[in-house]
Amino acid sequence: MFTGIIESIGTVDEFKLRGDEWRLKVRCPALDLTDVQLGDSIAVSGCCLTVTQLGSDSFCADVSNESISLTTFQYLQAGARVNLEKALTPQTRLGGHLVSGHVDGVGELLSQDNDGGSWRLKFRVPDGLARYIAQKGSVCIDGTSLTVNTVEGACFSVNIIPHTQQATVIHTYRVGQRVNIEVDLIARYLERLVLGERAASATSATGLTRAFLADHGFDS
Repeated sequence: MFTGIIESIGTVDEFKLRGDEWRLKVRCPALDLTDVQLGDSIAVSGCCLTVTQLGSDSFCADVSNESISLTTFQYLQAGARVNLEKALTPQTRLGGHLVSGHVDGVGELLSQDNDGGSWRLKFRVPDGLARYIAQKGSVCIDGTSLTVNTVEGACFSVNIIPHTQQATVIHTYRVGQRVNIEVDLIARYLERLVLGERAASATSATGLTRAFLADHGFDS
């Protein structure tokens, strides 16, 4: 588990296929690795990876084809900058929200506008994820915990303060940027709970629908 509070920005040193798995090497001189052991988890731009090799200022992890297909790792190249966060401990401040590091899909940056000293960013997510994003709820973008400002269909906006801009890879974003999206854990579990017994037969494509809510007295 993670908090969505980015600890450091790393640089992809190597990302190549080795056998059936992809091997990722991240150089991270600003990230304290003294308390990291082989087998520990580190979120790389929101994707939870297991450390398989440690250096003094770098680490390696294996990435499955499944992870690549669901994340922006399909576009990843050597030299790319990535957000890094070590797994939380019982002593960690939960300054963001509970983040699993399991990316739900890839979103796209539609616009970037100045809003005082902050930036207002508008993203579009896959239609299947839109129902989990709520105004003033939480969303994780490339591992960064953010508060949703507005929602319109499959699009939503967030406000990025100057500190977050500089402490994350968000300052490198340009319109068209693809980003890892993880929706709020509570929203996903709430849907399953409301479905009740129908959860066993519901597919990810159907899930909680307006018709289901109407049948159970929730429709206004």
